[in-house]
Amino acid sequence: MATALQLANSGLRVTLLEKQHYVGGRTSALRDQGFTFDRGPTFFLYPRILEEIFASLGRDLYQEIPMQRLDPQYRLAFATGGKIDATPDVARLKEQVAQISPRDAQQVDSFLRDNRTKLKHFAPILENEFSCWRQLFTPKMLSLLPLVKVHRSLEQDLRSYFHDPRVRLSFSFQSKYLGMSPFQCPSLFSILSFLEYEYGVFHPTGGCSRVSERMAEIAREMGVDIRLGEEVQKLRFSGRKVTGAITCKGEYACDALVINADFARAMLRLVPESLRPRWNNRKLGRCKYSCSTYMLYLGVKGSVDLPHHVIYFSSEYEQNLKDITDHYRLSRDPSFYLQNACMTDPSLAPPGCSTLYCLVPVPHLHPNLDWQREGARLRQVAFEQMARLGLYDLESRVIVEHQVTPDDWAAMEIHRGATFSMAHTLDQMLFLRPQNRYQDLDGVYLVGGSTHPGSGLPVIYSSARITCRALTGDLGASWREESQLAKV
Repeated sequence: MATALQLANSGLRVTLLEKQHYVGGRTSALRDQGFTFDRGPTFFLYPRILEEIFASLGRDLYQEIPMQRLDPQYRLAFATGGKIDATPDVARLKEQVAQISPRDAQQVDSFLRDNRTKLKHFAPILENEFSCWRQLFTPKMLSLLPLVKVHRSLEQDLRSYFHDPRVRLSFSFQSKYLGMSPFQCPSLFSILSFLEYEYGVFHPTGGCSRVSERMAEIAREMGVDIRLGEEVQKLRFSGRKVTGAITCKGEYACDALVINADFARAMLRLVPESLRPRWNNRKLGRCKYSCSTYMLYLGVKGSVDLPHHVIYFSSEYEQNLKDITDHYRLSRDPSFYLQNACMTDPSLAPPGCSTLYCLVPVPHLHPNLDWQREGARLRQVAFEQMARLGLYDLESRVIVEHQVTPDDWAAMEIHRGATFSMAHTLDQMLFLRPQNRYQDLDGVYLVGGSTHPGSGLPVIYSSARITCRALTGDLGASWREESQLAKV
């Protein structure tokens, strides 16, 4: 959607083909009996990228999409004891950390200061095209290696600041936004928790799905032709160039094609292997993929006395992560995330009711797990886990319930049900990730979590801007010159 807005603003004629009958993909709404749930992302972070995109359209993000900065940002509850109500007020944050570890509270300022420097230097890399290994060896990049500490995982990096493992978890669980374990995630991504404290965690009124919906409304006002319920079934090729997309309702010729679908699934389904030597079936099979998620969307009677966001950390957190990423099995005491959005936004439920969104990280599709059987078992575990937060009578209060398993994510065209796409390991980042200007085909561009810079809403919006910059340059597009419109 961000791509369509920017390309239309550059004077291109844009058609957007969407399989579903609603916009937004994973950042869409599930509505039932007056309850509204975000299907996927619920944390709206680092609004600067989208704010700048809206400004380029002559619009104000916060006027178009009212949103509230949360304080506390979230509650972190530890099965081993203690909790932290994470606040962007640094003095209060240090008080919260001191309740668990006075020694670690003294290191909060150092962590924030060092990551402020890290983000300042790496933001240009994450906001620009990175298409060649030679870019790694520029004097600028080499000078940044001491900051990035490529030999360390995120967990190892945080050990240099924090002694208590619960405090380290507080500043590393954000690796789950990438579908990764902090014990495997590169240390660069310490900037994720810094972003939350520096720039805030927001709730858009109506949910994150409202961001997608408002973008679609603006896109239509700008002339974008949004075709819902039209799955791309086939691509038309002339040699290495894609010349059209075919749906159940017809064929759309194009001068350029932008693919926002899950990369691996789109390649396997739409592009003959002979046309993708760099990303052939063998390579796609060897790639590392993120975890998946088990979801419960619950519309319940009454209010819920919990903050907007709550993350529960298992007593065996590291083992829980190994179960997910290494052993492909379900844990007895899984960590989970709970959103209680009506605490901030009562419009999401009928009067006297609340919406709850429960997410349990689980392995992506694997022969070890049969989700026809495991779904019902994990549902019971999820209710037992939520009882640990004091929701003892929750099941009896449920009015509306929807469950999503990795099988369901896979049915939504997500390869292996890996909700966060390809893993963000060092060998799948920067130029080693599928490129924004797709190398195997001519006139094809990628956006979304599968391409550079990676997953997470702010990063995905950044990918859209990188891709639009490349595409408009290749087509020689100029601003609002209708006589020179190309078809995208």
